[in-house]
Amino acid sequence: MAATQRLEPSLEPAELERPQRRATRRSAAGSRLGSWHAGADDRIVRRKLSAYQEVVEIRTTGRGFTNVTAKVQAAVARSGLKTALCTVFIQHTSASLVIQENADPNVLHDLQKWLSDLAPESRPWVHDDEGPDDMPAHARSAITKTSETIPVTAGRLALGTWQGLYVWEHRARPHTRSLVVHIAGD
Repeated sequence: MAATQRLEPSLEPAELERPQRRATRRSAAGSRLGSWHAGADDRIVRRKLSAYQEVVEIRTTGRGFTNVTAKVQAAVARSGLKTALCTVFIQHTSASLVIQENADPNVLHDLQKWLSDLAPESRPWVHDDEGPDDMPAHARSAITKTSETIPVTAGRLALGTWQGLYVWEHRARPHTRSLVVHIAGD
């Protein structure tokens, strides 16, 4: 699809009969501004969107990265949605999600080393109820992400050529991690 191509949404017959509304905003100086930039087209268009959600269980091998791109893509395929947004949320506080290069494993190795240096197990952590790797895992999770949002185009995750979606396990031993995969669109 060309970047300049404009897609017109499909409307229900009753919606075609309704007048479209344009909203404008006035700045303090009194000039007309659109909702997101000057001259924006603020027409309200109603269309029916669908949502699909499932929980995907992932077994990690311990500290490091687990590529979950194919499992999330399978959930997108099951949704039947063609143009959408896919949000993936990890339900844990000692693992995270990351979109990263999937071609050179040295990238993942270097990221793991970098994050281990930022939150080392050798630091005197107060919270150590589940072992010496517990609090460092929480700290590593706090500075990374618990969710990723990826566009869906033609029923496929619109990741770049060298991108993959990974669960980043911050604990030393293997764990089963739950990912909520939510796809909304049409």
